[in-house]
Amino acid sequence: MSGVWVFDKKGVARLISNPTRESFELKTEQTQQGTATAPGARPRLLVYLPTNQVIHSFSQLEQILIQLGWTRYTNSLNQPPPPPDLIQFHRSDTSTHYLLSLPKNFSSFKHFHMYDIVIQNRSFFQVRDPTSIMHR
Repeated sequence: MSGVWVFDKKGVARLISNPTRESFELKTEQTQQGTATAPGARPRLLVYLPTNQVIHSFSQLEQILIQLGWTRYTNSLNQPPPPPDLIQFHRSDTSTHYLLSLPKNFSSFKHFHMYDIVIQNRSFFQVRDPTSIMHR
């Protein structure tokens, strides 16, 4: 068993196999599901920084990505088709270094998809905790 053992105030220990900062801050079980894989992790939101807009749909995201120079990947003769459950965007026809692969279903949009977008568009996107947005 690998992970981190955490003791509550009553001395009861529980194992957190994939710890995150949020799992240590968790005081009671939350019923709200997050997009992170760790138990009790909070959901995350993708924010477009120039307008401070929270992305709620692929249509919003696609519009912004196109403005930033991304193109929706279409099947070309030289490349294999994308998997049927993914939407892919690219920046260059000649390079696969700039490729975003996102699930077609927005409810399957996870934190690692958000971070992939942030890493490839550092000045334009940020992943935030929903509570930090509510207090702004």
